[in-house]
Amino acid sequence: MPGAQVSERSVVGDGSTVWELAQVREGAELGAECVVGRGAYIGAGVRIGARCKLQNHALVYEPAVLGEGVFVGPAVVLTNDRAPRAVDPDGALKRAGDWEPVGVTVADGASLGARSVCVAPVRIGRWAMVAAGAVVTADVPDFGLVAGVPARRIGWVGRAGLRLRPVPERPGEWECPRTGERYAEHAEQGAQEAAAPGSAVTLREVAPMR
Repeated sequence: MPGAQVSERSVVGDGSTVWELAQVREGAELGAECVVGRGAYIGAGVRIGARCKLQNHALVYEPAVLGEGVFVGPAVVLTNDRAPRAVDPDGALKRAGDWEPVGVTVADGASLGARSVCVAPVRIGRWAMVAAGAVVTADVPDFGLVAGVPARRIGWVGRAGLRLRPVPERPGEWECPRTGERYAEHAEQGAQEAAAPGSAVTLREVAPMR
């Protein structure tokens, strides 16, 4: 749209819309049918899959990678520096080559709520949901629902985005109240207990939608 700043060295997929005051930096790749809201920022070399929605003033710093169908809410921030400083210990202004950027990875279908912050390096799993205002400092499992500062898993969500309910008399199984799709907990191979008990557990689909 008029007023958007889109580098000639970026790639914007067919059917995508970049609204006014948004900036897409050089080397960024944006898939087909994406929407980039007003005032959003996509850093140099960031890769974004098809059918993603970045709401107003979302800040996606390089080298972030977003899968397909990802939702990034208003004013979300994906950071890229483990130890941010404006100057070196001697007081000299830091330049681009004086630090090593690290990225946030967001897998297919995941949603990041308004004003949430993902502190790199972290991975947000498939179809996971980060609550508004949460600060994510550890990996989020597939279908995980996390909230708080720092974020902790408080439940599970399905592809429809609704909180899953436990299946009676079937421990570790969960069901979407809208679609009836079933999910089962399982341990991630090689995963370490990180932010909270159960953080090394994820979900997988076990029964299709009815």
